[in-house]
Amino acid sequence: MTARAAGVASGAVTDPSVLAAPVSLRLAWWGTSWLRGAVVPDLVLDAVIGDEATHAVAGLDEGGPTETLLGGLARLRAAGATGLGLALPREGDPLGLGGPAGFNAAAIEAGEAVVVAGAGVGLVPGATGAATTWVVHPAGRRQLPDVGEADRGLRAALIETATSLAALDVARWRPEVADRLMDLRHGPRLTGPDGVPARCVELAARGVQAVDIVDLALEDHGGAVSAAEILVREEALRPLERAGRRALVAAGSPEVWPPA
Repeated sequence: MTARAAGVASGAVTDPSVLAAPVSLRLAWWGTSWLRGAVVPDLVLDAVIGDEATHAVAGLDEGGPTETLLGGLARLRAAGATGLGLALPREGDPLGLGGPAGFNAAAIEAGEAVVVAGAGVGLVPGATGAATTWVVHPAGRRQLPDVGEADRGLRAALIETATSLAALDVARWRPEVADRLMDLRHGPRLTGPDGVPARCVELAARGVQAVDIVDLALEDHGGAVSAAEILVREEALRPLERAGRRALVAAGSPEVWPPA
């Protein structure tokens, strides 16, 4: 595996200063770069599959066989695919999705998906042991935040969340969260393939960190003594979680990338 691929492969990162990207972001980035001729197939496989056993694509033909990952990407390219974009929806917030309802429901259940521009389909990952199968669904056009908007939103949410958590004495109940908030602008890096704008790679890194901070803060509630106090903390964290996902979706969607 190349050093570039290792930087984004799930479970393959040994350097603590390098982040691991979500699987749908890896497929969106590396699949788009392959479609555009910027990377060779072996790099796509290294980066997307990482330490897993294999990845496959199911549902390209109704009742048809499951394809290998590269075979599925080749079929999508033949169907007119021009790029792969990230979706990170949650219940009540179908971020990065454009329907129909069946695709939205599957993506929300998985928490992530890839939308294939130009082919009218989306891919939803499902894990079986050490393997991942991407299930094909019809997918509609979607509305996306642009990179600048998502960047500004994440910076604003960081200030808002840090201020709110300071008022709630986060340093007392979760000191590691306070430390991570302080380090968000100078933290680990993310590695992307050729063809992904450097600005998007940097934004995605901050998006991953923001979502990780929220997950860390919600692992337990420290010194919370009531359900009301827990709710206040969750409300304080919600803007950062959504801004982090918006940053990742913009950075992982070639439809809104700035010109090279």
